[in-house]
Amino acid sequence: MKNIERVCLVTGATSGIGLASAARMAQAGFGVVLVGRNETRARAAAQHVRGAAPAARVEYLLADLSSVADTRRLAAEFARRHSRLDVLINDAGGIFSRRAITCEGLEYTFALNHMSYFVLTTSLLGMLHATGNARVVNVASDLHRKGKLCLDDLQLEQGYSALRAYNQSKLANVLFTAELARRLVGSRVTANCLHPGVVATGFGHNNRGLIKWYVSLTRRFLLTPEAAAATPVYLATSPEVAGVSGKYFQDCTSVPASEQAGDVELARRLWERSSELCDAISPPRVTLRPPLSLRPSASIRSVA
Repeated sequence: MKNIERVCLVTGATSGIGLASAARMAQAGFGVVLVGRNETRARAAAQHVRGAAPAARVEYLLADLSSVADTRRLAAEFARRHSRLDVLINDAGGIFSRRAITCEGLEYTFALNHMSYFVLTTSLLGMLHATGNARVVNVASDLHRKGKLCLDDLQLEQGYSALRAYNQSKLANVLFTAELARRLVGSRVTANCLHPGVVATGFGHNNRGLIKWYVSLTRRFLLTPEAAAATPVYLATSPEVAGVSGKYFQDCTSVPASEQAGDVELARRLWERSSELCDAISPPRVTLRPPLSLRPSASIRSVA
């Protein structure tokens, strides 16, 4: 009987933890679909993964994950091209020194770091259920412990700071994972989140001033992306966590999350508020792009 290829979708996959995770998943025998915003970087990332796992099927898709509409389009495009989804690794994220608003009216950190996880995952839940024994892995951060979630000011119109926005978004990741796991009870789909460690990536270099200076100063003391990828890949592949759901991991070990992250009512209300924000944004007109793939003895084709 021919083995069915398992498929893994990875966001934030053009650099850092996402790229390292994608390479490890390809080496583990998964077909890997990388998500990036920039075609040049996505193409290079796919070539990197292909070099790490020459026999693997590697594809990339382009999307602006700060946009609810484009994230929906990405999900529809993925579903059009694939019949199964075994692992979804949500890793896209960033920190931004100045408050900015997306074209859909959302604060940028919240849109990219939380809403992209929420929209992509919920849009693909049907595929995850149909695949069975599927896993959702959300990259969060231990900075969620410093986060405070105010449902009346999710867009941080009052008192924005880069760290406040980032910490809130990472708390939202943990709350979303917990609520998702509760809604998945009785199914064969699991959801877990993790702190990858403090990692030397391109994170923070999109900013100027203090944030960029601090990241550059501390870089030599940080984990490599390859080391940081250990926990997301463990959650995506290890038989030890088969059936484990709704947990927070660090160093491949389940650890307690913050007290606020364990607030069941807050998690439920965040889910509902996120759904309301999605509903307020008109569904996109789906435009499918041609496949972008790397197969043995095949080259990447460009985006139309």
